[in-house]
Amino acid sequence: MKLKKYSTEDVLFSAFIAIFMIVFLILTLYPILNTLAISFNDGTDALKGGIYLLPRKFTLKNYDTVLHKDNLITGAGITVARTIIGTLLALVTNAILAFIVSRKNFIFRRQLSLFWVITMYVNGGLIPTFVLFKNLNLTGTFWVYVIPGMVSAFNMLVIRTYMNGIPDSLEESAQLDGAGYTTIFVKIISPLCKPVYATVALFVAVGQWNSWFDAMLYNRMKGELTTLQYELMKLLSSVTNQGQSVEAMKNATGTVTPTSVRAAATMVTILPIICIYPFLQRYFVTGLTLGGVKE
Repeated sequence: MKLKKYSTEDVLFSAFIAIFMIVFLILTLYPILNTLAISFNDGTDALKGGIYLLPRKFTLKNYDTVLHKDNLITGAGITVARTIIGTLLALVTNAILAFIVSRKNFIFRRQLSLFWVITMYVNGGLIPTFVLFKNLNLTGTFWVYVIPGMVSAFNMLVIRTYMNGIPDSLEESAQLDGAGYTTIFVKIISPLCKPVYATVALFVAVGQWNSWFDAMLYNRMKGELTTLQYELMKLLSSVTNQGQSVEAMKNATGTVTPTSVRAAATMVTILPIICIYPFLQRYFVTGLTLGGVKE
């Protein structure tokens, strides 16, 4: 078996690519690893600086402070529920709308597509939106987190673009066999759209997980409907305000400072997304590029 010979140019190019990717990986991971190290480090010791990838004085006090925040468990449950329910409903709704406007024999598909594009640039404003949700009896309820996000012009257009790249011959063959639009959507189109569905699902899930402003705006007085991000935001705000006198905080807690608590809260926030993302990451390129390929 003859080994393939590589030219000097090939070796140098491969070495350059390898070095570049290693440097890029370090630049990408370092902020996360540094934040993780600070979150496990003693707060007063972290003020000295010099912490890079490993904690210098290990402690769990920062996480203990974050996890013992009032309503944090309740907020985590609401956040998980809104993420799961909101993602599923948004995916189903946007997929159905995308399927409708992607059908070439639907006479209003161009008008509806234009209408949704306009909504991406123009909205009614914060106060009219609040009044609308109040009149719809959504404020003070869990569904204010889910229903307004069920339809997204951007997500619908992404799915529609992907569906437009599916050969029409598949639909025509199914129609010749007597299949209706529901059967075509469920058994033919949807299985082929798994990559774009996964992409949009991750978009929606990240948005739902990170959202806190709607909890403050619509359910501020409803402690049982608070969210994880809103509780962490309040924690960071209170810690930052107290942090104006760091010495007082050190005397009161012994090890906690605004910087260390902020790092722990950041890790609590991003950990679930970091765990989920590797399983869906491979769909991104497929989901966002194959839609532009025409037959």
